[in-house]
Amino acid sequence: MKGKGRKILFAVCVIVAGIAIGYLILYYTRLAKNEKKYEEVKKEVVKEEVKEEQQQGDTYTSPIDFAKLQEQNPDVYAWIEIPGTNVNYPILQHPTDDVYYLDHTIDGTAGLPGSIYTESCNYKDFSDFNTVIYGHDMRDGTMFKDLHKYEDAEFLKEHPEVIIYTPEKKFVYRIFAAVVYSDMHIMEGYNFLLESERQAFLDSIYESRDMRNSIDESVEVTPENRIITLSTCIGNEADHRFLVGAVSRDAYRGAHPPLGRRS
Repeated sequence: MKGKGRKILFAVCVIVAGIAIGYLILYYTRLAKNEKKYEEVKKEVVKEEVKEEQQQGDTYTSPIDFAKLQEQNPDVYAWIEIPGTNVNYPILQHPTDDVYYLDHTIDGTAGLPGSIYTESCNYKDFSDFNTVIYGHDMRDGTMFKDLHKYEDAEFLKEHPEVIIYTPEKKFVYRIFAAVVYSDMHIMEGYNFLLESERQAFLDSIYESRDMRNSIDESVEVTPENRIITLSTCIGNEADHRFLVGAVSRDAYRGAHPPLGRRS
């Protein structure tokens, strides 16, 4: 009976192992397929020749074919690029479900890597004091994985810009900080209508203490500026986020965003 029991146990282990291996194969196959979708989108809508023309000072023409993007998904409203990194993606915002794009790709496929997205508490014209942009920290280097390169202060100095394209305008932001932060919902935690709260958030960034932090003290940021905060996760640290803050020199316009939900 003992020999028979061992055989049964062995057979069960083989079946469980087979199921686990099958699941991993399915998971990574689906992940690769979803990420390939973004590569296809880039090839279809990014016009590199227009980017070069923009650098020569011509009147703004978006290098992103937003009409084609919005035919596929009308929730696309901007495009983010960080030169020197793999960050080169559309930005989406779902009209009613703030967490939808946490686990849905641009074509609505459920699962990782999700999308780069903002919540409905932020206007889509980047007029808020702080626009928070979310993306996953993917092990294969995609989405917002490369934000962690800014844990290196030298990398920050060499790659200081974030570029955002919309159909109407190109926004250029200068990175001032990359820090480990709590998992709080920033847009709910601060009332950015108040100057004191805007300053409090900036203070919280500079007061973060972690060996992985990088701060560019040469960049001045005040409550009158407009900033973006790029937010991603940190490995197994569920109670922390890694934030990259970047500032535009356009003055804060006092927009009135409603409070959003946690993603």
